[in-house]
Amino acid sequence: MKVLQFDYKIPHYIFSKIIGGFIPSVYWNARLSCLRFHEQSEPELPNENWVKVKVKYGGICGSDLNLLFLNDSPATSPFVSFPFTIGHEIVGEIEEVGSQVTDLNSGDRVVIDPILSCVSRGIEHPCPTCLKGNFSLCAYKTEGDLSPGLLIGACRDTGGGWSSFIVAHKSQAFKLPAAVNDLNGVMVEPFSCALHSVLRNPPSKNDTVLVIGGGVIGICVIAAIRALEIPCRIVTLVKHQFQAELASNYGANNIIQLRKHTYVDDLTRILKGQVLKPLFGPQVIQGGADIVFECVGKKQSINDALRFSNNGGKVVLLGLAGIMDGIDWTTVWLNELDVKGSFAYSTEVFQGKSTRTFDIAIELMRTGKVDLSPLVTHRFPIEDYRNALGTASNKKNRAASKVVFEP
Repeated sequence: MKVLQFDYKIPHYIFSKIIGGFIPSVYWNARLSCLRFHEQSEPELPNENWVKVKVKYGGICGSDLNLLFLNDSPATSPFVSFPFTIGHEIVGEIEEVGSQVTDLNSGDRVVIDPILSCVSRGIEHPCPTCLKGNFSLCAYKTEGDLSPGLLIGACRDTGGGWSSFIVAHKSQAFKLPAAVNDLNGVMVEPFSCALHSVLRNPPSKNDTVLVIGGGVIGICVIAAIRALEIPCRIVTLVKHQFQAELASNYGANNIIQLRKHTYVDDLTRILKGQVLKPLFGPQVIQGGADIVFECVGKKQSINDALRFSNNGGKVVLLGLAGIMDGIDWTTVWLNELDVKGSFAYSTEVFQGKSTRTFDIAIELMRTGKVDLSPLVTHRFPIEDYRNALGTASNKKNRAASKVVFEP
């Protein structure tokens, strides 16, 4: 089968870092990049508790682009194993079932929770966080029956969604009901990221929520709040006009576009704050949102998240911020902000019960509370990966939201 793999080699890394700053397509076009497109045998079941899944759609996530652009922090490198096939947003059909799998069958349509926690690693005595259902915080990401890897799509043993087949532990495969089509299926994973952040940091009905970023995660945060029927006010800051339209369609009350010379005043006015002039440097904002969901992970967006928070407010970081200079943390202590990270998905309290995030996402789709299929704007065969990655990394010119592979 054809696969797109990431393989770290020092000469390739150095070449890409130097040339890629001038020619971004080098990260996936050059023979000396860290991305490899080649033929490989299908992955085999690690044991009889696993299933093999034929991929129908494999999504391109912002974190995948972050990886290809070599922007990931070295702090994540112990939790991958090279070479690994990229892709963790996966919908497909079960092709092979291990003998110890009883509730899944060949032909079942499934989505994959890619987190490789204690149960999938075959660890006899799970870590404390896994025992609590917080699988994204697993302490044994490098141990057990598998090579190191945070998730499917970062572990050399499992394959990834940028190929034709992956293997997954039976606990990672969630059946799709007939009412949930494959395009919604490939959106279950990113939607679950948004649900996790909202359910762990729920707005109150009288709160003003600011969502920074009009990419897939930002739109999914808006969609999650509305699907959960939280009647708060949602303000969103987006970069492109098509993102503004999506934000409106999914329930944002006020939308501000990121225009360099006007967005600070526009956003401050909408948030009923006040712009103050420091001796030098960026404007200071007095007043702001009760909760800010930061969904970009760049220096500017993080600074904006901090300064557009109300006194005593909360900032939730979803945007995979890494190592960056120039963040002004003054407002964190001055305004006593609560800054929270949010990674992936696990188990939530939903309607009074402990429920896996993926189950909640699928149920909200099944009952018609949310339809995310319009976010899938582009589909490409795996062989056309250069065009696919060019589209995913050039959202403005191609009005791209979610780009997926059709292996």
